[in-house]
Amino acid sequence: MIDAAAQNPSTSVSWRRSWLLLCLLLLAAGGAACTFELGPTTAASTGEEAEPARQVDAARQDLEPYTDLRSDEQAIVDLFESTSPSVVYITTITRRQDIFGRGVNVPQGSGTGFIWDADGHVVTNFHVVQGAVAIRVVMQDQTGYLAEYVGGSPRHDLAVLRIDAPPDSLHQLKLGDSDRVRVGQSVYAIGNPFGQSGTLTSGIVSALNRQIAGVTDDIIEDVIQIDASINPGNSGGPLLDSRGRLIGINSQIASPSGVSAGIGFAVPVNTVQRVVPQLIADGEYTPALLGITTDQRLTRFVTQRLGVSGVLVGQVDPHSGAAQAGLRGTDPNADQLGDIIIRINGNDVLTLRDLRAVLDRYNPGDEVEVTISRDGEARDVVVTLM
Repeated sequence: MIDAAAQNPSTSVSWRRSWLLLCLLLLAAGGAACTFELGPTTAASTGEEAEPARQVDAARQDLEPYTDLRSDEQAIVDLFESTSPSVVYITTITRRQDIFGRGVNVPQGSGTGFIWDADGHVVTNFHVVQGAVAIRVVMQDQTGYLAEYVGGSPRHDLAVLRIDAPPDSLHQLKLGDSDRVRVGQSVYAIGNPFGQSGTLTSGIVSALNRQIAGVTDDIIEDVIQIDASINPGNSGGPLLDSRGRLIGINSQIASPSGVSAGIGFAVPVNTVQRVVPQLIADGEYTPALLGITTDQRLTRFVTQRLGVSGVLVGQVDPHSGAAQAGLRGTDPNADQLGDIIIRINGNDVLTLRDLRAVLDRYNPGDEVEVTISRDGEARDVVVTLM
């Protein structure tokens, strides 16, 4: 028997067009009655290539890393691989009221931190954990821990947490010396910008001895300015030198858009080394003090009248180093004007903020040389800080 379609070519063409239209309609409706060989099939369309693809990915993971990198490249690779296990990802929960007035826990934000010691202490920025009711720390291997808040210093934007992690997972960073940092040297930042964990950025030290405001608007001294990319989520992460030593904690950026514009600031490691041990021991930071009180408005009035710059001594604590050094306070009843502090260890003291900032470089028990103006004459005295 001869096929009718073969006898009538126009009927064959019409039949094929109808069949094609029917297949297209079935495909549009989610059917799979027809398959057209339009090219190589993919794993997404057939599923047949999924297993080989997974095998290829596994094979890629098993590949040995390049061993012929330039020496400078290999040094950076080694730096990241040796220090990144110390860096952690921090997420926080805060409590707020919903529209019905009920307290609910909501995500607050994220940041970075790093392992401080073998006891599980983690250092980060104060603003990363400020106001949090729950803090979670995630290690490089994605193991998560609920963290205990140990203490914080808003004026330095530093905080300490503690996690109960196995000792073999607590990798500490080597500490550097921020006083030896120089403009132009290479620096490396590891953090979690925008939640992208384990991100390495690099740059140089752009400037030294910058001042930035802490959470309480107190000035943080000797801040390191860098051009390495620092974005939201980097806060609290380590700033490293080319030897992998910690030289600062990334804290702030200067940017009109809120993202990296090439101006970042890091709290110097020497400040961290002074503040963190106190936070671990006492939960708060106690600054070194001269043992005096001052009045900013009275200081401004007196210094302007006398044509000098400095901080007027109000009252002197009789048990302080200032009293032992013979500093004189202001006594309105005796018509006695107090000493005006104009320098400490050669650093100019123009305002009360300057006084606090300079003293913040020292520890209780340190001796400092205080230059004062008394009755129009300058003199130096040595004060043991409280």
